[in-house]
Amino acid sequence: MVKRVALALVVGGVVFGGVYGLAASLNLTSDSLGAASQSVAACQSGTLNAQYTSSYSSTVPGYTVGTVTVTGLTSSCYSMPYRITLGGSGNSSLGEATGTTPASGASFAATFSPAVNAASVTGVDLVISSH
Repeated sequence: MVKRVALALVVGGVVFGGVYGLAASLNLTSDSLGAASQSVAACQSGTLNAQYTSSYSSTVPGYTVGTVTVTGLTSSCYSMPYRITLGGSGNSSLGEATGTTPASGASFAATFSPAVNAASVTGVDLVISSH
């Protein structure tokens, strides 16, 4: 019995460590929604971070995602087209926001219209295209 408990603790520690390590390596933060994907922008070598929060909507009813804020942008990615996709189960697209990165500054915000049901979000993908 003691060996089983010890084995369960070791396995649990390894699984938790692996999941924590994978989540930490995504470099996309998702606040309370618990979803992230990673995309690499060819225009910069540094990490981009995407943060989004949920807000309550009586029309859903429930929580929605309406804005994703991207930080860590460097000058090599200024004034380039971007696409942010909120994904659901089976890699389905729940909504996309497109635009052009700013000509200066390290962050920008993308608005989803209509807002996306937060309970359905399983990932966020960010693509910045070079011209």
